[in-house]
Amino acid sequence: MEYKRFKTRQIKVGDVLIGGDAPISVQSMLFTKTRDVKACLEQLNRLYFAGANIVRLACLDMADARALKEIKAQSPLPLIVDIHFNHKLALYCAQFIDGVRINPGNIGSKQNIKEVVKACKERNIPIRIGVNHGSIEKQFSDKLGYGVDAMLESAMYNIKFLEDLDFFDIKISMKTSDTQKTIEAYERLRPLCDYPFHLGVTEAGTRFHSTIKSSIALGNLLLKGIGDTMRISITGELEEEIRVAKAILQDSGVQKSGVNIISCPTCGRIQSDLLSAIKIVEEKTKHIKEPLNISVMGCVVNALGEAKGADVAIAFGKNQGLVIRQGEVVAKLKENELVERFLMEVEDELKSRKVKS
Repeated sequence: MEYKRFKTRQIKVGDVLIGGDAPISVQSMLFTKTRDVKACLEQLNRLYFAGANIVRLACLDMADARALKEIKAQSPLPLIVDIHFNHKLALYCAQFIDGVRINPGNIGSKQNIKEVVKACKERNIPIRIGVNHGSIEKQFSDKLGYGVDAMLESAMYNIKFLEDLDFFDIKISMKTSDTQKTIEAYERLRPLCDYPFHLGVTEAGTRFHSTIKSSIALGNLLLKGIGDTMRISITGELEEEIRVAKAILQDSGVQKSGVNIISCPTCGRIQSDLLSAIKIVEEKTKHIKEPLNISVMGCVVNALGEAKGADVAIAFGKNQGLVIRQGEVVAKLKENELVERFLMEVEDELKSRKVKS
């Protein structure tokens, strides 16, 4: 199946392009109190080094809003402010922020939205219409409940409302905590507009549950060409959100970056310390941003075939093994020498690519 992404309108959050032919960006959200400037900057720096592209922060009151202005001045990443209930906070933050996220179901009257749109339009900053199944406007929930039909009506109503105000710097999210409903909501909305979509499963839970839910829902959508930016919502995690997002992008084949590790699941045929080797390889290659397939296999049954298909590989045998690069054996060594040589070949492979480019 050939991957073909839906062509969407392009917007800009800070210096990050979203939609069109731009790479799919990865987002996260701070869980520190926004008024704690020092703690927020610490988390922002962690996300920057983890590879995040954009970060969202909650803004509950003016103390948060004033702190956010200070945070923005020092942030290494573009920032989106998350506003609920109090549209005046959005008006204040629009003076310096890179994007605004509002939930039409709780931001108040049409007049409130008009004021937010006007403030964003003056500074050319985008608005994310965040439609969540749990907070749909009463006019839609009374008629249709809290399912996908109501979400679609809310999304289309609010898109048209912003368009009627001559505002088109829009991205849209259609989040539920249910994987099937999330997939359905995005799939049904996609043919109805050309705005970029922010993908996510909301309230997805802890690392284990969120990883599974997000992989099913977002992987499904991405393979159908749907999605321009994404967040993996994991309770109490930062770097792990970015790690899982990038893994979904890579393992779906949608966007290659970083290391793809091929390793066997372990069985009784293994006669080497495969687990220790994998841990070392994961740790020593996690800094790599370039697409690279590496293989660490534990026995001769599958090892040679998998190794020859990888850029660099170890094929373990009994107390010894091979290091293979681009299908060619480059070394036959004792088991305790294999990982060190393998890592040398990885770095040399990356250097050779840079020279060629």
